[in-house]
Amino acid sequence: MSGVDVRAVVDARGVDVAFSVPPGRVLAILGPNGAGKSTALHVVAGLVRPDAGVVRVGERILTESPGGVQVDTHDRRVGLLMQDALLFPHLSVVANVAFGARHGKRSSRAASREVATRWLGEVGVAELAGRTPRQLSGGQAQRVALARALAADPEVLLLDEPLSGLDVDVAAAMRTVLRRFLVRDGRSSVLVTHDLLDVVTLADDVVVVESGRVVEAGPTATVLAAPRSGFGARFAGINLVRGRVGTGSTLVASSGRVWHGTLDGDVGTATDEPVVATFHPSAVAVYREEPHGSPRNTVEVVLAELDGRGPAIRLRAEPQSDGSPGLSADITADSAADLRLAPGERVYFTVKSREVSIHRAR
Repeated sequence: MSGVDVRAVVDARGVDVAFSVPPGRVLAILGPNGAGKSTALHVVAGLVRPDAGVVRVGERILTESPGGVQVDTHDRRVGLLMQDALLFPHLSVVANVAFGARHGKRSSRAASREVATRWLGEVGVAELAGRTPRQLSGGQAQRVALARALAADPEVLLLDEPLSGLDVDVAAAMRTVLRRFLVRDGRSSVLVTHDLLDVVTLADDVVVVESGRVVEAGPTATVLAAPRSGFGARFAGINLVRGRVGTGSTLVASSGRVWHGTLDGDVGTATDEPVVATFHPSAVAVYREEPHGSPRNTVEVVLAELDGRGPAIRLRAEPQSDGSPGLSADITADSAADLRLAPGERVYFTVKSREVSIHRAR
């Protein structure tokens, strides 16, 4: 498969970005609303013509400005999956997917239908082949849209918030389907998302875009562990612990501390598999003395900062032993007053195992 190189300048939208995705890797583009993330994807897809720039997939030049090269969208072999499934309402599920196969390879109707049936099975909705889009749930429609994108056999797959709006269970199932595809066939993929779980489970590399410019880039683990941009730091605000699979539903951190949680469906049983544990600061309880009881995860930390600008008081601890950002806890103002905390003090953070999710790391 082929890598993709992008330089896109869109003056009207204040966008000037450049990035590359090697073959077989997934790049996540992060940034606040209006930063230019979707514009970059639409330039690659051929939906937006840049004022200046180049889009190259392997040896093929799809866009070159001011040289005048602008390959039509339907000839790019670039798949685009968005939040809205955009299925054809008058076609059955299998006909929608067959359209993608016929569009991508110019194959016969019979061959396209065979490809469509195979991809519907791949994404787990083969039994829905005869339904129409109005008979599908949101999660089912997204699976069909993914099957249609893959049936076209794209060299590059673009994912523009495809899991946004889905409920937690459906999003988790779709994430597993996406991961299985993305790691299997070696295509280059670009993902726009606001969800940390999408990034840690799907993306090899990260680019952070602010005000139409790339302000941070690097491997996912590096950017999340030590963000260097304002948005990167805010994005990584959820607690994240890195380690490897332990026995049972556990993560073993580099410090040797064992974290108990719930394993995501894509986590294997190999004890050396790299994983991450995530949990929200609001799930953390804070004590001055080491507690005993139901919470299975207890860690002693040194407070680095107290932030009262939000609806809760956020306590931030000093960095973890592997250099990752310090853990955070959100507590009420009343609790903060009772505890009378200050930076530099040692306290205990506890979180119940059911609040901790353990996911495969990239």
